[in-house]
Order: sequence, then C-alpha cells, then structure tokens
Amino acid sequence: MMHESIILLTPHRKEVLSASQRMAPVDYKTQKGKALPVRFLLECAQKLVMKPLTSATAAVLYHRFFRATSDPEYDPYMIACTCLYLAAKAKDDKVRKRDIINVAHCTMNPGAQPLDLCDEYWAMWDSIVQGELFVGRMLKFDMTVVHPHKFLVHYMKSLQDLFGGDSWYDMPVARAAAAFLHDFHHSDKVLDYNPAHIAVCSLALAFQVYGVQVPLTEEAEGKDHWFNVFCPDLTRDALWDIVEDIMDVYDYDTPNPLA
Repeated sequence: MMHESIILLTPHRKEVLSASQRMAPVDYKTQKGKALPVRFLLECAQKLVMKPLTSATAAVLYHRFFRATSDPEYDPYMIACTCLYLAAKAKDDKVRKRDIINVAHCTMNPGAQPLDLCDEYWAMWDSIVQGELFVGRMLKFDMTVVHPHKFLVHYMKSLQDLFGGDSWYDMPVARAAAAFLHDFHHSDKVLDYNPAHIAVCSLALAFQVYGVQVPLTEEAEGKDHWFNVFCPDLTRDALWDIVEDIMDVYDYDTPNPLA
C-alpha cells in the first residue's frame, strides 16, 4: 500500500526531491536515532558536492561496517566521516580530508565557522586517519561496490525510447526514481538486494507514485511484466517487497523527509 506522505506529495509537485534535499534541520548532538548518522553522511556528501556514486559508496561502506560489528563504542559520526574519505579515494573524487572535517564540523554545529588548526581539528584528522585503516580491516579492504545507478541509467534510456523523448521529458519519473534510489541508501537493506532489482524497483515506485503506465504492457503475453524485460528473475512479489523497503525509509526515526 502506498504511504500517505508520498500520495499527498504528488498532486502538488512536479518532481520528487531526494530526502536530503527536503529534510528539516536536525540537531545531531541532541537527537537520537539509528538512521541519523547515515543522514549526516549523505548531508555532508551533498554539501561537499560529491558525485552520486561517491556518496552511495560511502553509505554502502558505512552499512557494511556496522553489519560487520555491533560494538556500540564506535562513534558512528566519525565512521561516517571515514567512509566519506574512503569513498572519495575509491571513486577518485577530489575531496580533501580537511573539507570533510570542516563540513562535518559545521553540519554537527550549525552556524559554526570552519575549524582553525586547533586541537579539535587535529583530533578529527587523526580519527579519520586511524579510522581509514580500521574500517579497511573490518571490510577486508574490499571497497568495490556494484551500484544500482548504472542499471537505472540503462533502464531509463530504454524506457525513454519506448515512451518517446517528448513524453518522457514531460514526466518527472526519472527525477523521482533517482531520488528514491538515493534515499534507499539511508537503509542498510540496500545491501540485501540485487542492484539491478533496486534500480527497477525505484522506477516502479516512481511510475506508481505518478500513475504512469508503461506503454504496450497491456499487450504483453502471459504473466510477464515490463520489468521482466530488464530483470527476468524478478517476481512481482519480490518487487513489492523492495518497494516497501524503499518507502519504509520515509518512516525512519528522523523528521519526515516529505513533510
């Protein structure tokens, strides 16, 4: 069943913005919630103007780390900063360590000025340096990530040809699917599914939200659906399981991103 927050959004907006673009400000020092450090990570990535694959890689590394350990002593915010730095190196994104430190500091302390070369600055620097090796060991130095993004681009190109260029660009589906894909990285369930399936499900949710029907689906034979052209092994039940997990992100213990 579609969440009310998403249904209410669609008649009044021509596009769905990602959660990081629509979330209300958060006081990371006082508010509690398992999802907050990931939101912090993605918010910092946006402020650092990281490439989408870099921020997604950072989120995946973060989720992998906390899947590998349940030790509550690890500071999730410093792990988030470390994952941002590791992802920037892995994706050759020109983001400096001092930029991560200052953006993280200002995100944690709204209105604050960038840090001088003080004890706090060097403490964060040392934490990221040590965290880089520690996170690497925990992940067995495997920083490879197969992202859903490349599948999404391929599927959207194919669907664009099917809809026709003018019709495709008149719809907000591409923007919405990209936003849903981005937001799913708030959840560690992004690790549980085939990346190609996540891409298709992001598109399916966008179509559902905007009431768009894929052309020629009524003429399809048998029980095949449009998404089986891209993912023959994806069942309708499995698709809706993933779609529900994507929608669950908007019910996390953080201010409603669509409010």
